[in-house]
Amino acid sequence: MPWDTEDYPSSLKNLDTAVRKKAIDIANAMIDEGYKEGQAIPIATEQAKEWYNNASDKEINQVKQMSDNDLRSRDEDSQSSRPELLDKGEHVIPFEDGWAVKTQDAKQASDVFSNKQDAIDRAREIASNKQTAVIIHKKDGSIQEKL
Repeated sequence: MPWDTEDYPSSLKNLDTAVRKKAIDIANAMIDEGYKEGQAIPIATEQAKEWYNNASDKEINQVKQMSDNDLRSRDEDSQSSRPELLDKGEHVIPFEDGWAVKTQDAKQASDVFSNKQDAIDRAREIASNKQTAVIIHKKDGSIQEKL
């Protein structure tokens, strides 16, 4: 059963509202992807705190406005409903004016950065959580390095 603002892990209770809602959203997505609660909660908490530190006021307000229904329901076309992606590597690829982190065979990037090193760092974090590879591409799309 997905978490919401009325029913969530007690470890999230002392977080700021926006951080808590983001952590709930991330944890729900991770559970949908096949993670166990014991894995999802600490990862989601850490990612939500990191998100909050880097989010714009607009992004924070959007999360604060999320309803319990928003937190419980996931878009069926999103990556979160595709547990087969858990075994796929994370690619750092050129994207518009920056770099994207995208799971192999995913429909969309999970993160986009203006700096390639930031994208590599995020890809390493995701791949470490999933115990998969990181594939770094050059601007022309060819593979630069596999980690």
